[in-house]
Amino acid sequence: MRLYGAVSRKAVSFNQLDARTGARVKQKLVSAADGEEVLRDQIVKGYPLGPGSYVTVTDDELASIMPSAQRTMELEEFVDLHDIDPVYYDSAYYLVPDAAAIKPYALLVDAMERAGKVGIARFVMRSKEYLAALRVREGKLVLHTMVYTDELTAVEELPTLEAAAQVELTEREQAVAAMLVESLTAAFEPSKYHDAYRDQLLDIIERKASGETQIVVATGPVADTRVVDLLAALEASVAEAKAARRRHPTSSTTESGEMSDAQDADVSKSVDVNTRRTA
Repeated sequence: MRLYGAVSRKAVSFNQLDARTGARVKQKLVSAADGEEVLRDQIVKGYPLGPGSYVTVTDDELASIMPSAQRTMELEEFVDLHDIDPVYYDSAYYLVPDAAAIKPYALLVDAMERAGKVGIARFVMRSKEYLAALRVREGKLVLHTMVYTDELTAVEELPTLEAAAQVELTEREQAVAAMLVESLTAAFEPSKYHDAYRDQLLDIIERKASGETQIVVATGPVADTRVVDLLAALEASVAEAKAARRRHPTSSTTESGEMSDAQDADVSKSVDVNTRRTA
């Protein structure tokens, strides 16, 4: 089996240049004690104990506990996918079989797909042991490296997060929030989302590489950083939508001047645009 990255990051990177000459700038390793340059073979690894205090570890000591490289992946157990909180996932890889392993690969895919299970495995990559989740996606095996429990940030360190879980909500607030969720509900289509910043940055680079010297980029409206009362904003949007329905020549109302339940349901669908504009 071989691992191939399932994700290719598309970030735009730059080199640092000397503005006077256009040449690349090189960095030197220097000692914090005297500012003198330190050669690579003079550098050792140190674990900080406190300000200015370190424990040094040699390469031989690190090598003695380094997990040995293996060509096998140890499947420890199978679990249900919904039992794994997505917060544990790290990087994704396609698990691709060698020519001699195509049949066993197909059998494993079939068995896991029929059982609806995810495999939990351990393997070594680049001298590091990883915990991983192995799942079936469109008839192929995808491996997700995972973080360990003690690597997750403790919620106790985020006091307002815990406070949010203790907030008491009224029925009216819950109903309005549910309307917001319903009005913005849609099928997930990954292809419709784009990194607008990266696209604009690449456009600037391409235009400058073609000879343009003055690039003027149209800027959008400045974001409103004020705290928005979501409940009030959404209720205002609903009221505006209902009023628009009443003004429409084809609208019909009950004797009391209120819209029917069916019309109310239709209005809740129109909250989408108003909510986006208000919030």
